[in-house]
Amino acid sequence: MDANLGRVVVTGAGGRIALTVRAGLRAEADSLVLVDQAPVTDADDNETVVEADTADLDALVKAFDGADAVVHLAALSDEAPLADLLDTNVQGTCNVLEAARRTSVPRVVLASSNRVTGGYPIHHHVFCDEPPRPDGFYGVSKVAVEALGQMYADTFGLQVVALRFGSFEEEPAETRHLATWLSPRDCVGYVRSALTAPNVNFLAVYAVSANARRFWDISVAETELGYKPVDDAARYASRFPDDDPFWHGGPQGGEYATPEALLPYLPE
Repeated sequence: MDANLGRVVVTGAGGRIALTVRAGLRAEADSLVLVDQAPVTDADDNETVVEADTADLDALVKAFDGADAVVHLAALSDEAPLADLLDTNVQGTCNVLEAARRTSVPRVVLASSNRVTGGYPIHHHVFCDEPPRPDGFYGVSKVAVEALGQMYADTFGLQVVALRFGSFEEEPAETRHLATWLSPRDCVGYVRSALTAPNVNFLAVYAVSANARRFWDISVAETELGYKPVDDAARYASRFPDDDPFWHGGPQGGEYATPEALLPYLPE
């Protein structure tokens, strides 16, 4: 894609990540189309609000008409019953990809998650092409999101980038974030690069800051997307104990990967 982003649709436009992405891309896009099931009241001059749910395929088709790209951020973003995650994260993503296909939108950026591999032990350095080991039903739903992106890329020629977002925070808030933190600046950088990188079929890449203690390989983001993150959670390391039990072993997902986190959502 050209460096001018053109007309970009952002789903889940009222969410935390979307607010940062919108602010970072606004000056580079001709216009942003903000899709959210809830009212968006802070739209800028070059932003158009469309109140729609990703469950409504017809509404998505109307919203995507004439767009150059879609950044799909709408999701249930935490653990939930599997049926709810399938409806929102999986079927919603399928509707987004199908609407993009029907309206000939060439590029779709999907919000995936580091939790697709949260089951790997913390001492294992994970590469993008390793098998998924999801933590929780949420992680499972994001594995399915990536699979849908791959299928639409292979079958219909959509250009799809799945960003496995790290822990998006202004600053690290817990020990685990020394490995998983994604700064706002790097978040925008990853999304921008996912929109503009040439020669994309399907890519799934970790979107995490350049943390010295990170679990995940980020070389694919640099070689395929042209983005090298700039922030490092190490500057905040003094806030957290060196002997935190998190570093002694266990899964990369931390508390998300425990039986206690999943038990409330198992079928009754």
